[in-house]
Amino acid sequence: MDATPASPAEVPADLLQDPLFVRAVRDRDLGTVFRLAHRHGVSYYRIGMACDLKPDRVSRIAKGAATVTAMDTIERIADGLRIPGALLGLAARPWEKASTHRTEHDQGDDPMNRRQMLGTVAAGLTGPALAALTDTRRSLDRVLNPDAAPTDLADLEAAAERYGNGYHGQAPTEFLAELAADFHDLRPYLDSPQSVGTRMRVSRTAGQMAGMTAIVLHDLGARREARAWFATAAVAARESGDAQLHAWVLAREAMVPINWGAPATAARLAEEARQIAGPRPTAAATLAAAVAARAYALSHQPEAARTALSDADRYMDRLDTGARRDTWLTHGEQKHHVHLSHALTALGDTRRARASQQRALELSAPTSTMTRSLLTIDAATCVHQDGDTEEACQRTVAVLTDLPDAYRTGLVHRRALDLYRSIPAQHHRERSVAELRDALTT
Repeated sequence: MDATPASPAEVPADLLQDPLFVRAVRDRDLGTVFRLAHRHGVSYYRIGMACDLKPDRVSRIAKGAATVTAMDTIERIADGLRIPGALLGLAARPWEKASTHRTEHDQGDDPMNRRQMLGTVAAGLTGPALAALTDTRRSLDRVLNPDAAPTDLADLEAAAERYGNGYHGQAPTEFLAELAADFHDLRPYLDSPQSVGTRMRVSRTAGQMAGMTAIVLHDLGARREARAWFATAAVAARESGDAQLHAWVLAREAMVPINWGAPATAARLAEEARQIAGPRPTAAATLAAAVAARAYALSHQPEAARTALSDADRYMDRLDTGARRDTWLTHGEQKHHVHLSHALTALGDTRRARASQQRALELSAPTSTMTRSLLTIDAATCVHQDGDTEEACQRTVAVLTDLPDAYRTGLVHRRALDLYRSIPAQHHRERSVAELRDALTT
């Protein structure tokens, strides 16, 4: 007889022998059942998927905030977790009858099948054969040193560092696809028990990758998705215990409402980031102060904006070399002047804004398409503020026209739209202004 497929949340065999687990099952104390399963590597997500329960409800049951009394739900849980019916006072479940005919060779970790699978490695390191080889190594690692971090984790940490270097000419959509694939590879580490140190490393890498995923989504104009990913990144950052990462996530999240017309919300997030970062001159503290300055400037709070700008400059002058690297996870001079450009432009301080724009452009790589476009639009806005609206519109239209399709939406479009909206309505019929409107709607 064919073996019954394993449930995605099947509890380990040794847990079925645990007196505490058996007692909880017999008492139908499903909160304890879920908690014990979770401690043995079965995530709440997998429990919910296997038992047809929403993950939120699984979590609430595990915390004792909800109970299960409906018989059909209890049966689904028995089937989803592969708990024998007798332990729950139920009749033998259909899958139990099939499983009595299973032998070691019929089960998911079939030694003969695995040997045959590994034998196919000689034909090429692809597909299931390579996956089987990887599983074998991981199993051996767990036996030899159960407290050691998985070697694959170091590769994912390196990938996070690499993504922190930014687009480097790669289209945001392509960059996002690669980042999402590597982020997905972190899931097994989050779903299985790890030592405290390893769990912190996994959470830190997850926080970095989730935060950078949010950044790309923000750049592409997917505001709601970006906020959701920032929320995930914040949870991971808190679990990692890295306060500076948590502050970085909140400061980057504050840039979403800045660029989507909610500067007061941005200011609250930036100030929370500043509190978490503390008074030391760190990359996160400097970023949070610079973002706060932008938020206050857009909220028409010039004094608060200038104070935050002063703090940002003071921190920047004291940053160590590592924190000054030009990556998304640090705070380089180029990035600093990009923030200052926007804040000073919003304050109407066109002289200082131009100085920051010029310095940022000098430091920008030729491949920094989005950054250079934003700086050029800031410069055009300064031209408009100084009285030459026609020239401002022409410069902005040139930016939008020359951009590759992948960059023509999202953040760059929003910054150009802000310029258009700042032009008094009586000028909207002028040729240059109309051309800008047409470029924004094309």
